[in-house]
Amino acid sequence: MKIAIASDHAAFDLKQEIVATVRALGHEVQDLGTNSAAAVDYPDYAAKCAIAVATGAAERGILLCGSGVGASVAANKFPGVRAGNCADHYSAHQGVEHDDMNVLVLGGRIIGLAVARELVEAFLDARYTHEERHARRLAKVLSIEAHAAAMIDAARAAGG
Repeated sequence: MKIAIASDHAAFDLKQEIVATVRALGHEVQDLGTNSAAAVDYPDYAAKCAIAVATGAAERGILLCGSGVGASVAANKFPGVRAGNCADHYSAHQGVEHDDMNVLVLGGRIIGLAVARELVEAFLDARYTHEERHARRLAKVLSIEAHAAAMIDAARAAGG
């Protein structure tokens, strides 16, 4: 599988380890930076990873920042991206199996290397189940994504 990986400065050291881990698992890595611990803005790197996944240049993405929150918020602004900030094994695989999560987000200041490696492996080994209940829920999420602007306009017009 081709995996896009990006981080900000806060998770640069962890990203380097994750790149090596993903390669050792037999996947192709597209390292989208950052390339040092010098301060950068996480939205720039979240966008690079999200675009790679949204365009199909990568099958999945791994994104890292200090807490994982900012990068997750930024990545989820891109249509077709379903990024989840995970800090436990269950969420890392269940997010793929049930929600078709395609970007794993990790907080470099939150989790250590051993847990990060475990989460990456769980994420990469997982497959979306296509079970009816999961497909129904995913279809609703995709509908929200496709119609979000119109839903917001309708709520505003209704005074909400």
